[in-house]
Amino acid sequence: MTSKIWGGRFQDATDAVLEAINVSIDFDKRLWPQDIEASLAHVAMLEACGIVSQADAEKIADGLVRIRQEIESGAFVFSRKLEDIHMNVEARLAELIGPAAGRLHTARSRNDQVAVDFRLYIRDCIDRIDAQLHDLQQALAEKALAEAASVMPGFTHLQSAQPVTFGHHLLAYVEMISRDRGRFQDARRRLNESPLGAAALAGTSFPIDREMTARALGFDRPTANSLDSVSARDFALETLAAAAICATHLSRFAEEIVLWTTSQFAFVSLSDKFTTGSSIMPQKRNPDAAELVRGKSGRIIGALQALLIVMKGLPLAYSKDMQEDKEGAFDSLDSLALCIAAACGMTRDMTVNAQRMRAAAGAGYATATDLADWLVRALGLPFREAHHVTGRIVGIAEARGLGLEELELSDLQGVEPRITEDVFGVLGVERSVESRTSYGGAAPSNVRAQAQSWLKRLEAERP
Repeated sequence: MTSKIWGGRFQDATDAVLEAINVSIDFDKRLWPQDIEASLAHVAMLEACGIVSQADAEKIADGLVRIRQEIESGAFVFSRKLEDIHMNVEARLAELIGPAAGRLHTARSRNDQVAVDFRLYIRDCIDRIDAQLHDLQQALAEKALAEAASVMPGFTHLQSAQPVTFGHHLLAYVEMISRDRGRFQDARRRLNESPLGAAALAGTSFPIDREMTARALGFDRPTANSLDSVSARDFALETLAAAAICATHLSRFAEEIVLWTTSQFAFVSLSDKFTTGSSIMPQKRNPDAAELVRGKSGRIIGALQALLIVMKGLPLAYSKDMQEDKEGAFDSLDSLALCIAAACGMTRDMTVNAQRMRAAAGAGYATATDLADWLVRALGLPFREAHHVTGRIVGIAEARGLGLEELELSDLQGVEPRITEDVFGVLGVERSVESRTSYGGAAPSNVRAQAQSWLKRLEAERP
């Protein structure tokens, strides 16, 4: 007869291949804090409902606390023969307290056990990631306030478009991260229901109190359908979707850091803390931290795709396919946490070359839109006509290798005779950004106000 805990009807040992494909302890052992927490809540409920005696419940609770201490100290030996974290804990509990350990699994299954453990784990990850994203927002907002008036080129199609400020650019990422935090918080609210007590798929005939265990574990309520309780993994999918979107934002920021630190851009520099050298080219300073943030976005996005594919064809309720829900999620959320830390570190570390950014902001006829707007305001031209006039003036400047502000008034009047000397007041990049005072615009006054508003809000959120 097989020695497996579940092996009552089995006579022969499992094949080594099945052992290898079935075992999950190598990765799901990280669920041990959640598994012990949920088991302590479960046994307390069993005692309160008169399902397990006080004496047995105390033995079980004492044994679980001892196992927690063993794992924390490194003394606990995880066994692949016991398949998963649940069986490892239960087997050790039996060694410590004897037959009473067998009462812990009353009115529950590994199906609802893993579902509650995984929800608790994802919830803990969301809380840690939210704290990290808070710190990243603060770093970005602080840098934005310091660089509120540092003029830089704004780009579309990676071509110089209109002048903005570096502070304004960084605040764009503060807004993105804010939405990322909102997605994680939404996911947390939806996952915060307890599946414990759904048992294998149909609930249990024991008079359990699911409200009690839900409260003990910090859930808002128990899940309402036992089939859904054990088969749902949309809480992980939603969290991984939020992670994938967040990783995309971090990757875009990382790509910009890579560009900004090139000698061709030279907008910012990173210190030795966040760069590496070359094995052959002694002059190199490579932005490896940024490149790896950009690269790791692929595995974070991939984890979402992998779990979607695992889940898409599964009938209700539980199937062993769902064991594949964890490795990708663990890796994705670990990778995201590392990427956030790197982005936060690089933001605080970077030195801004305001002079270089200012020079680049004046290139590429970035104030052409300001000229067109002036023609509309001062001369009453329809914007489309002003756009055409400005395009002809840009063509003249480009042919002569001059900036718009370097043309003579007579050059401008040769295209539109009503242009006056006042036009030169809008052709400088500083005046261009100062004029962008519409809500959300790039004016330094706006940037300072927005950065200060964010810093005040973030300080109020701090525990």
